[in-house]
Amino acid sequence: MITDTSTPSGGYTRPDIDVPALTRVLDGEYAEIRELVRTNLVKHASVLEEAEELDFEAFRERVRELAVALAATGQTGMGFPKEYGGGGDIGASIAAFETLAFGDLSLLVKVGVQFGLFGGAILHLGTERHHRALLPDLITGKLLGCFAMTETGHGSNVQALGTVATYDAESQEFVITTRGEAARKDYIGNAARHAELAVVFAQLDVGGRAEGVHAFVVPVRVDGAPAPGVRIEDDGRKMGLNGVDNGRISFDGVRVPREALLNRFADVTPEGVYESPIENPGRRFFTMLGTLVQGRVSVGGGAINAAKVALAIATKYAVRRRQFDAAPDTEEQLLLDYGMHQRRLLPLIARTYALHFAQDVVRTQLHEVFSGETDDEQARRELESRAAGTKALGTWHATRTIQECREACGGAGYLAVNRFAALKADSDVFTTFEGDNHVLLQLVAKGLLTNYAHEFEDMDQLGMVRFVTGQAVETVIEKTSVHKLLERVRDLLPGGDEWDQEAGLLDSEYQLAMVRFREEHMLAGLARRLKRGMEQEREPGAVFSHVQDHVIAVARAHVERLVLEAFVERLRTLPDDDNKVALGLLCDLFALSTIEADRAWFMEHGRLTVQRSKAISREINGLCRKVRPLAVDLVDAWGIPQEMLRSPDLVA
Repeated sequence: MITDTSTPSGGYTRPDIDVPALTRVLDGEYAEIRELVRTNLVKHASVLEEAEELDFEAFRERVRELAVALAATGQTGMGFPKEYGGGGDIGASIAAFETLAFGDLSLLVKVGVQFGLFGGAILHLGTERHHRALLPDLITGKLLGCFAMTETGHGSNVQALGTVATYDAESQEFVITTRGEAARKDYIGNAARHAELAVVFAQLDVGGRAEGVHAFVVPVRVDGAPAPGVRIEDDGRKMGLNGVDNGRISFDGVRVPREALLNRFADVTPEGVYESPIENPGRRFFTMLGTLVQGRVSVGGGAINAAKVALAIATKYAVRRRQFDAAPDTEEQLLLDYGMHQRRLLPLIARTYALHFAQDVVRTQLHEVFSGETDDEQARRELESRAAGTKALGTWHATRTIQECREACGGAGYLAVNRFAALKADSDVFTTFEGDNHVLLQLVAKGLLTNYAHEFEDMDQLGMVRFVTGQAVETVIEKTSVHKLLERVRDLLPGGDEWDQEAGLLDSEYQLAMVRFREEHMLAGLARRLKRGMEQEREPGAVFSHVQDHVIAVARAHVERLVLEAFVERLRTLPDDDNKVALGLLCDLFALSTIEADRAWFMEHGRLTVQRSKAISREINGLCRKVRPLAVDLVDAWGIPQEMLRSPDLVA
């Protein structure tokens, strides 16, 4: 870490960044697949103009053509088994998807729907009979499909879906029916024009007994026309992503064979007997949904890379554009030389690097769990929680960053040719698809409160409240009591009761201790509030509703702590060179900016004095001055092809 705490002078030596070497650090073990994606992006760079020039239907067709073309290169099939034509590497498939986000986001989402959601459901919920019949053509793009989970009246609440699949033992078929407008499948990518098959999530009814939500492979088109009993409507134009054909699907007694059930976790015999190796219905449901966590990991990574594009454009513009005289008889000053402009952009670059390394962690966890390298229950639960939290923070970061970068480019940023219009419109929905961010953070908090208890799998909201106000709450409060926290912090930073007033601001252990204290103090407070509400004999649902702001705050604090830990741990693995020094500056900038952004909480809870709060702000300003001459190299290290930056007036 850096020892100088004021300005770029005073013994500080500016690091000389080796950009290709830093790119190799960022690309990691997936450099080869990332380079393939970059090459394909450049080859098809014209899609950025076509998004503006082609009409609605023509652009949809163009995006479909490009998705199939990418499939032919192998980049979209990396996550499927080799025996069906895939690459056999789930981690590589996520890396490829992340890198594709440097380009047109309609193409990214089209690829995600076809190969991630539709293909992922077939792979992870189906068995060999489905894999053998569907995966070879799915991987090449010859067979296009969609993922029909969300309903008009049932978004994040998957357990309450209204579509019903009733087993008819006489014909050995499932009958798929949409019960009311609220149960129609809605906002479904690939549905309006291109999908031939749909993976349909429906309530399974066997012999009059409800067995919960299951997934079925259902034909939705025959020779380009809606299949019998299937009604398809076009969702029409959206805020963005208009190269993706989102639509609504309804089913009127559509019959599919018994083998259409994706039966990895449950099956129905020809005679109509329901069978599952997982006896508990709640655990079965969460196990099924847990296999689809890949979508959240993909969306989070894609959003982070979309933010990189915006930052690269805005940073390069800021070292070209001059405005106002810095002093009489001098040239107008570059935008990035202004302290306010540094404050606007450079902490966002630091946070983007931090989220990049956090995404590396969750991608690795996903690969280990789904490749069988790690197969215990706790690893899966930790993956689900981390994927949910990283997706939430990554997508919110993209939305904020793209807006800030657009503003930082003034009127030029408002021109469509400079990419911000498409980036803003196309990435905005990332905060709500693959799970609304606030709902996802509640999932994160639920995991913290129950401490990944065995009962976690089976709990709805009310069950969770009852559990944490019982046996779990005492554990949480004891584990996270202020006294215990301070004891642990003193172990990290010897120095007595004034540890947080004496530690160096650029000491990573101090930074980590601060965010750990915040998380665990918030968690203990939330547990106490839940317990108090239940002791007052209020309804569990009302108790939970009254503390939802605390639930979200705890989850955000938890994920920010994970992000900082990921950055610090990655730094520790690097050789001592100038690139490590530069990344150390960014790590300090991210950590202190995170503390500064929540300074009110730290001051309210006695962990930050007024004087130290001011010192943190001064330190951030000093770090920004140090990062300023490195900024272009730092964004260049992301390896975004020049053709993807486009923006001829800003970065030429």
